[in-house]
Amino acid sequence: MNHFNYEELIQNALMGVVRSVLTSVSINGLYGNHHFYIKFRTDHPRTEIPSYLKQHHPEDITIVIQHQFWNLKITREYFSVDLSFNNVREKLIIPYGAITAFIDPSVNFALQFTPSFDDDTPTTGDEKTSDEDAENSSSTNEDGKIISFDSFKKK
Repeated sequence: MNHFNYEELIQNALMGVVRSVLTSVSINGLYGNHHFYIKFRTDHPRTEIPSYLKQHHPEDITIVIQHQFWNLKITREYFSVDLSFNNVREKLIIPYGAITAFIDPSVNFALQFTPSFDDDTPTTGDEKTSDEDAENSSSTNEDGKIISFDSFKKK
């Protein structure tokens, strides 16, 4: 290698922010009004979610880490969390390479990632998305409510 891959270095650093925040929450809980929308690829080979969720969300889903979450565990390659779907507690295992967005609306903070399907490393490829893609981004949370990412986009 005769050059630095700055995009990969930046992605690793930004994913380190996500990992650090989740680690802090797993130890100390959420502070103040902080809460997170985490959008990830359900079709990532290392994502583990209940089959009925995968059927309803074959490509991606957005989860909310706020009031009802349990057993948040952080590793180098993935995090796991128990969430309630239709009053049933389910365990999700989400590799960092599957994450496409991390948003903390309480402070208007958002990161976008391109998922990595190639390996189990926490790197995520290129962060860049087009403005049109960002403007058209939305998903549903575990209650089925539409979440628009437009409101978190810096103007």
